[in-house]
Amino acid sequence: MLRRSLENRDAQTRQLQDAVTNVEKHFGELCQIFAAYVRKTARLRDKADLLVNEINVYASTETPNLKQGLKNFADEFAKLQDYRQAEVERLEAKVVEPLKAYGTIVKMKRDDLKATLTARNREAKQLTQLERTRQRNPSDRHVISQAETELQRATMDATRTTHHLEETIDNFEKQKIKDIKVFRNSLYPPDYSSRLDIVRANSKSPLQRSLSAKCISGTGQVPSCRLRKDQQAEDDNEEDEDLDVTEEEN
Repeated sequence: MLRRSLENRDAQTRQLQDAVTNVEKHFGELCQIFAAYVRKTARLRDKADLLVNEINVYASTETPNLKQGLKNFADEFAKLQDYRQAEVERLEAKVVEPLKAYGTIVKMKRDDLKATLTARNREAKQLTQLERTRQRNPSDRHVISQAETELQRATMDATRTTHHLEETIDNFEKQKIKDIKVFRNSLYPPDYSSRLDIVRANSKSPLQRSLSAKCISGTGQVPSCRLRKDQQAEDDNEEDEDLDVTEEEN
């Protein structure tokens, strides 16, 4: 009966160990990927700031109507970067840092598992010793009684550490579920969608109207507009290659 109980508890411990290992693996991966996403988003924000500056420089050389349109676009585009900056800060504080903390949490759970396994191994060893004593010296009640006492102590210790492990793993699982929900809710501020829709609506018309008028006014600027698009595509490709190389180095 006791031997079967030990086997059942060993199976339970393996399940708990697998759960901790699973969190250690996947939370570690999530932490690295989220951190990389934050870094790339920050670099994208920096590139956008350069773009805003260039638009403003270009606007200063244009006619009043187009200048105003470019200025309006630059202002709205700059506001988008404020949201991007907020995203970077929220992800860093609400997701990346808590995920990093799981490194320490997992280490503590592994220590609890190790203590439980040690206690159970001691119990199994005492059980084996008692069985051997009974086989070799069935009539020596003194030796058998000592072995039974040692087994009882080992069993009590194993039971205590097992209950502690069950409680700490239960708390671990509850905290994990809670944190995952927090991670999801922390990606965007509560009114992110509504504010972003406002920014999008405000950023569409000024530049589109001004650039459309400029490109069809017969001033010879259509090729320039196309050239700007081609140059932008080349810059985007260069940026993608730069980010890929950086990711491989990391």
